[in-house]
Amino acid sequence: MWFIERLPDAYAGYNFLELDEDIHHIGCWAHSRRKFMDVIKALGKKHKPGSGDQALYYIQTLYRLEKEARTNELSPEEIYNMRQEKAKPILEDFKKWLMKKSTQTPPKGLLGKAVSYTLKQWDRLIGYLENGHLTIDNNMAENSIRPFVIGRKNWLFAGTPGGAEASAILYSLIETAKANKLEPYSYLRHIFEKLPTASNLHDFEALLPWNIDQVQLNFTGTGSVVE
Repeated sequence: MWFIERLPDAYAGYNFLELDEDIHHIGCWAHSRRKFMDVIKALGKKHKPGSGDQALYYIQTLYRLEKEARTNELSPEEIYNMRQEKAKPILEDFKKWLMKKSTQTPPKGLLGKAVSYTLKQWDRLIGYLENGHLTIDNNMAENSIRPFVIGRKNWLFAGTPGGAEASAILYSLIETAKANKLEPYSYLRHIFEKLPTASNLHDFEALLPWNIDQVQLNFTGTGSVVE
């Protein structure tokens, strides 16, 4: 079984998780891409194509493959095979290019920092190749927690450990319901009604979002399926 921990910008606080053999750290290509974008932005709009553009070309090619996979609705197995056949050779070429650049670029410059970051995170960044269920970046999760990040400073009880835990549980339920095409309010209403009578593992598992469809909720208010 895969237990995946996405690294938010390679935050070192998660490194201890690597001691657990069941947890596989997977890097986020959006963070690497962002660092090379900073190189290009610093050069201005009229800059001549250079190393930053070349790095972005490699990364954008990888993203193009992922977009094609989504468009063609490939299965996880098909995605895995596609990545082995098409993405892996691109990554191998990209690493060779990065290794060469690391010897030619001042380490404290923007390009040097982007190259160094990508090489240091390389084993994690290529981890998505090994499982067709994995995505190339962490954007989906980051977009899901954005409302929580924006609002936490304004909420009365978010400043305590207990409040943070309660918020995390509630937002996990809401975002998981949305990911499973359920209207959040009707889902929460449903589980709050059913939880008092749940008495065993089977009862609790039946309340998980992926085990419920919108029809089951029998919600008569304004709720609707989340698209």
